[in-house]
Amino acid sequence: MKCMFIYNPKSGHARAEKYADYVNKQLLQKYTEVMVMPTKKRGDAGEFAKLACGEYNTIVVAGGDGTLNEVVNAISTFENRPKIGYIPMGTTNDFAHSLKIPKNIKKAVKIILDGKTVKNDVFKINDRFGVYVCAFGIFTASSYTAKQGAKKRFGKLAYYLSGIKEIKHANKFKVVLKTGDVVLEQNVILGIIANSRYVSGYKINKMACHWDGCVDLVLFKERKKRGVSLRMLLKIFSLFLFGITTLKNSKDVIILKLSECSIEMDENISVNVDGEKGLCGSFNLKVLKQHMEIFVKG
Repeated sequence: MKCMFIYNPKSGHARAEKYADYVNKQLLQKYTEVMVMPTKKRGDAGEFAKLACGEYNTIVVAGGDGTLNEVVNAISTFENRPKIGYIPMGTTNDFAHSLKIPKNIKKAVKIILDGKTVKNDVFKINDRFGVYVCAFGIFTASSYTAKQGAKKRFGKLAYYLSGIKEIKHANKFKVVLKTGDVVLEQNVILGIIANSRYVSGYKINKMACHWDGCVDLVLFKERKKRGVSLRMLLKIFSLFLFGITTLKNSKDVIILKLSECSIEMDENISVNVDGEKGLCGSFNLKVLKQHMEIFVKG
């Protein structure tokens, strides 16, 4: 069996570089060949992953959720997709946390060596792919606008500080949602489409299933003409502090479980996909059921 080990040397305060030899030696206990591929710039992980399709049994990724997303985007259009082993080294590691993949490097490697695999859903948004979240509106840009130095120094707090700055400039925007026979037109301040228990480090849906072919959509309606109301901020905070179930009966929030939809909105609205800026404006989303095979604890 052959394995490609892709790692971002800068991830985890350079822990990926420090432990690269250790990971390589451990993987050689299971695989007859391990190709070690450190990234040097954005896009490298994806290019390496394409080379692995049809040639390698497993791709081991050491980095943040953004690096994992890059690999998933690279392999999702291929028929012969390698299994994924994930060693999380990002700031929040929402996807890994949802699948109970530990941030401890040695424990994460042990899962790849001794664990089982599950087939995880992937969603396609226009011509891109994501594994755990698609979001738009207030607070959603903070994951990629927070400065790298601040993230290294303050961790998740850097995202919150960046998000607070968004409140001053936030305004509602019109969204037209179409799914099946349902058509909804609403003014919203935030939209989240999640295939994850965790988003931004918080458990928003303890009942989320990663392989059922569905995602959870949450739209926060805003009535205020300009800015964001205190009422709506409290609703948003409630989602992250107490979970999606606390909003089930709220008239200010739309919650749907769906497998595909279209979202129409202004082209200046940015869409966050797995913590990175994915696209702007309208998009179509479709869940690809059990499209990615990933190692989890046995």
